[in-house]
Amino acid sequence: MTEQRRLAAILVADVVGYSKLIGSDEAGTLAELQVLRTDLIEPQIAKHAGRLFKSMGDGFLIEFASAVQAVSCAKAIQDANGEGRLPLRIGIHVGDVVVQGDDLMGDGVNVAARVEGIAEPGGVAITRAVHEQVRDKLDLGFVDKGAIELKNIRRPVQVFVIGGTKIDNQATAPALPDKPSIAVPPFQNMSGDPEQEYFADGMVEEIITALSRFKSLFVIARNSSFAYKGKSPDIRQAGKALGVRYLLEGSVRKAGGKLRITGQLIDAETGSHLWADRFDGDLADVFSLQDQITMSVVGSVAPKIGQAEIERAKRKPVDNLDAIDMFLRGIAQMHELTQRSYEEALRLFYRTIELDGGFAAPYGMVARCYAYIRGQNWSVDKDLEVSETRRMATHVATLGSDDALALCSVGYALVRICNDDQLGTAMIDQAISINENLAVAWANRGGIGVLLGQHDAAIEQLQRSLRLSPLDPEAYWAETTIAIARTCQGNNSAAIIWTTKALARRPDYMVAFWVSAVAHAFSGKLDDARACIERMRDLNPAMRMSNLRAFIPLRRPQDVEKTIEGTRLAGLPE
Repeated sequence: MTEQRRLAAILVADVVGYSKLIGSDEAGTLAELQVLRTDLIEPQIAKHAGRLFKSMGDGFLIEFASAVQAVSCAKAIQDANGEGRLPLRIGIHVGDVVVQGDDLMGDGVNVAARVEGIAEPGGVAITRAVHEQVRDKLDLGFVDKGAIELKNIRRPVQVFVIGGTKIDNQATAPALPDKPSIAVPPFQNMSGDPEQEYFADGMVEEIITALSRFKSLFVIARNSSFAYKGKSPDIRQAGKALGVRYLLEGSVRKAGGKLRITGQLIDAETGSHLWADRFDGDLADVFSLQDQITMSVVGSVAPKIGQAEIERAKRKPVDNLDAIDMFLRGIAQMHELTQRSYEEALRLFYRTIELDGGFAAPYGMVARCYAYIRGQNWSVDKDLEVSETRRMATHVATLGSDDALALCSVGYALVRICNDDQLGTAMIDQAISINENLAVAWANRGGIGVLLGQHDAAIEQLQRSLRLSPLDPEAYWAETTIAIARTCQGNNSAAIIWTTKALARRPDYMVAFWVSAVAHAFSGKLDDARACIERMRDLNPAMRMSNLRAFIPLRRPQDVEKTIEGTRLAGLPE
């Protein structure tokens, strides 16, 4: 039998926020929907010579012989519905459809359905094919939204809108803030279950709240992000409308007793994907699942934005750097892990402070640099390191009492450089109370625990930091610190596993070679231990048994003596 096809104008209409309305008042919503259909939609369909070929709950699919009839009908429906309790979005496309009895299928229908999601509540969105046929016949003030990539549609579709609020008008688009900015639109409910709609909305609100704790981020409030609920906006247009550089999109799908949540971080300027992941869990404990996913998403997204911003700052001309660019370039220098790069990072952070003395983060980063310089045995003036760390701590206490990154950075330095265990620990604990999703705060807390000999608690804290940010470029530090704790506990096989992980990330991290040498020596693998010592001395030729005690930061005498014994056994020259 030959497949029947024809050209048709397809109108798709959908009630905005229907699932939520049903959840709050099922009987009343169903009654109002019936009135909307019989008293408004069906009469307008008949008046404009259309045919309702499918209705699905709150959705209506209507066929017209011409685009003019379809758009005229859509406009009449929206004008008559006005500010009704059941606002509609409408999408229209002209295209080829497949006829199956009274039903229609194919791209002509699919594109109309996707375009409907772009319309504002109370508005109408149409494709270029429709616009070409109606622009000279209907004076409706069409707004070109540009070519938009629609889900499961092979090529971008140029879309025009009429009616509704033009939230993406570039003339009124807010300027980008002076720090990384992100919006989290509502996640799509792919399961059709209203209960999952609440779960998805609640999770997005949790994510927005958690991201807001990062003082380095500008996070769009929930009410603005939720203007896109139920839509599939063009990423670039949404970014401009909200005044953000990044968008975090996601979806929720229910299958049996399981939930699957997907998320993706997108650069709104380029449309490129920076991160994507999916999370599966049981419906039996949805609130625990919500917390777990929020922690995982936020812990992954915040460092990814940081990396993207660092790359952006590195591309800027040197003569056009402001305080935040200077700060980001300093972070990039720290990632290089050389003595020269840390000297340059210090210069950049001090310059950042000159440009913006009210910005707390660079004070914390100065202290962090000094702590790392001490840890790598690069110190030139230890008295200066102590005095500057205390000066930075004073500024952070004054300026950054709510800045978790600054607090945890200077807190660690106070313990490592100044031996001020009480104040340093208190500042890191304050950072964690402000932002429990900040991976580096947990890493620094665990690092202090290892220094003080609190190995079991420290390992748990360090592993939490790795769960929060498994792809963090600085994860090697937490892995090496876990290895130190395992060595002190006598679990040398575990220590070797952790140093292997750390060196796979950073093959030039001297401390990891030292810990690996000790663990291999105690395991009887002396050839491997000596190889690690040789690599360690390639990175720092000044290392000797005679100056090792000054290098080891551990406080418990038994931990110090054990690592000295292992280093001598590994073959470090006297």
